[in-house]
Amino acid sequence: MTQTSSNSILDPRVPEGPLSEKWDRCKNDLKLVAPNNKRKYDIIVVGTGLAGASAAASLAELGYNVKVFCFQDSPRRAHSIAAQGGINAAKNYPNDGDSVYRLFYDTIKGGDFRAREANVYRLAQISPNIIDQCVAQGVPFAREYGGLLANRTFGGAQVSRTFYCRGQTGQQLLLGAYSALMRQVGTGKAKLFARREMLDLVVVDGMARGIVCRNLTTGEFETHAAHAVLLCTGGYGNAFYLSTNAKGCNVTAAWRCYKRGAYFANPCFTQIHPTCIPVKGDYQSKLTLMSESLRNDGRVWVPKKPDDTRQPGDIPEEERDYYLERRYPAYGNMVPRDVASRAAKERCDAGYGIGETGMAVYLDFQRAIKEQGEAVIRSKYGNLFHMYQKITDENPYEVPMRIYPAVHYTMGGLWVDYHLQSTVPGLYVLGEANFSDHGANRLGASALMQGLADGYFVIPYTVGNHLASGNLKPVTTAHPKFEEVRKEAVGRIDRLLKIKGNRTVTSFHRALGEILWNNCGMARNAEGLQDALQKIRSLRDEFWRTVNVPGNGAQFNQQLEYAGRVADFLEFGELMVLDALERRESCGGHFREEFRSEDGEARRDDDNFAHVAAWQYTGDASAPVRHQEQLHFETLKMTARSYK
Repeated sequence: MTQTSSNSILDPRVPEGPLSEKWDRCKNDLKLVAPNNKRKYDIIVVGTGLAGASAAASLAELGYNVKVFCFQDSPRRAHSIAAQGGINAAKNYPNDGDSVYRLFYDTIKGGDFRAREANVYRLAQISPNIIDQCVAQGVPFAREYGGLLANRTFGGAQVSRTFYCRGQTGQQLLLGAYSALMRQVGTGKAKLFARREMLDLVVVDGMARGIVCRNLTTGEFETHAAHAVLLCTGGYGNAFYLSTNAKGCNVTAAWRCYKRGAYFANPCFTQIHPTCIPVKGDYQSKLTLMSESLRNDGRVWVPKKPDDTRQPGDIPEEERDYYLERRYPAYGNMVPRDVASRAAKERCDAGYGIGETGMAVYLDFQRAIKEQGEAVIRSKYGNLFHMYQKITDENPYEVPMRIYPAVHYTMGGLWVDYHLQSTVPGLYVLGEANFSDHGANRLGASALMQGLADGYFVIPYTVGNHLASGNLKPVTTAHPKFEEVRKEAVGRIDRLLKIKGNRTVTSFHRALGEILWNNCGMARNAEGLQDALQKIRSLRDEFWRTVNVPGNGAQFNQQLEYAGRVADFLEFGELMVLDALERRESCGGHFREEFRSEDGEARRDDDNFAHVAAWQYTGDASAPVRHQEQLHFETLKMTARSYK
């Protein structure tokens, strides 16, 4: 059983005053570090995606000494590069009625009123500045004929506010941040440590003062000290094994911080993306995302007759069910991701799915091609269509794409306050690694917005306040705490290598993913979650008895890296399921089958669950403690979410 403590220690540090003035008031009240004093402070940034690269570049340019770490061979390989469709910003270039308030409202509503209001409003406020910053860096956003930046619609919005670079927006934005970072590396203000994986956090006198990492090429363990640590390590979607995430994405850094005192918030809030290439076989290792932008012109449908095996071209228009357009006429195919995903699952479960497995629906572009011409569609989505054809050997210009929902993003993450500081002072968490801005469901094109807002425009202010507090004693890696934590990290690696069992790491990861997908995926219920808890515990016990990790720790050993990450997934999976079990309501991507409306939609319980659940680690042998941060909405009224 878990216990709930007082939420008094969860102070979000939200400024007083009107919502539109909170961020300005916060900045005005923050302590500053003088330019000539910034060189005295060292800052560690872990992760080089959009949040990490932008934060490292910004802080180094301000004059801080920055150490930046990534487990890839280059910061350019961070998973942010895989984002396709676009980035939201409230610039209202199309003059279609958008505003900062509308972006704020759509984001709060899209997250099913489970996000902190002040953080979301700040995100909407900052969003126009992000576009200006990226244009100045040379990011090649799509443009209209007259030269103005182009916009398109994304799910959960009735305006066009998404800026894009065809189907490779993440790549271009990351190259912009990477260029800014490498400029600072060139000046010597930032130092890059590639092929390093953070394995633990060093806390001295209650404050985050450094990290322990492993050189993945040599196997050597390293310790690094700093005055603050920024965690920008992305999400934990790979706990499900099959996801759209890069195979290297993991929860290890965040999980180590959790075990050092950082609370983990809303771990059950995971996002299922409706537009992915369906699973093909039992031994598939990854799923591929088809950008949500495709739903601007593609129409989602299934046959009206169950178990219809005809080719799509043989099914006449009157025998097709465009179910999103039928159910949600106001938004049609552009409903938010959780709504579209559940609708696809419902149709397939009812026997209307298509393809060999019956676990797919059509995404059809024939009407758009007929109305706009193939050349126009190719100019918008050509690289996405090419990728789909390379993977499936089907030409989407001639036949509809086949899609099905898949794990894509995680709204849960380490708890942070308005300053992006965790419950461990000096540990700041940015981007997908924190919980703060998306509630129970993220709107498409908002992940890139949050990562860059945190890195470019929030953390340069708030981390300075921490550094100027005057409470930071001199700490170096000679402090005994560093050696203590290093020995613990070495011990975990040695323990993995000594097991010498007969079962592969991949088999355990696949088994965990199957448990989570079946019991804590698109739909959850109490019985399935209780069953998942027992299965995960049993699987974890078996892992530590029978896993086989070949090679040794004094060399480049990707199976060893993988084993450590899966070991953490096996612990984290239990917390995810426990969180889903305790949240007895349906909201956003968290769909408890016991709590639904008569028409099958999610039914929230605002009286009992309008809060953030933040979990505190209390030891491997004891249950975590569930804390609450009550969510207050000063501007908006919590209403039933409807897209009809």
